[in-house]
Amino acid sequence: MKRFSKGALVIGAALMAASGSVAFAQAAGGKDSAQATPKGWNYEIKDGKRVPKGERVTNADGSWREETRQGSCVTVKEKTAGGEYKESRRCD
Repeated sequence: MKRFSKGALVIGAALMAASGSVAFAQAAGGKDSAQATPKGWNYEIKDGKRVPKGERVTNADGSWREETRQGSCVTVKEKTAGGEYKESRRCD
């Protein structure tokens, strides 16, 4: 009985190590490593950095304006240099 349990333990450990290395290879850049950003997220990942999906224009004083389109609706987000944030949405 002892011999059987040691053999089963060795086989189980080998299988776990093999499955872990396959999962690591796929996550590290297997054949299909270029994945799209999920639809619900408001940014994309480019060169390992988060980039907002909308068209954001940043001014020298620190204020910015971003327009994001979803279907026929446009969401406008604005932040002034003083820190005031305003968000509006219009649908055509």
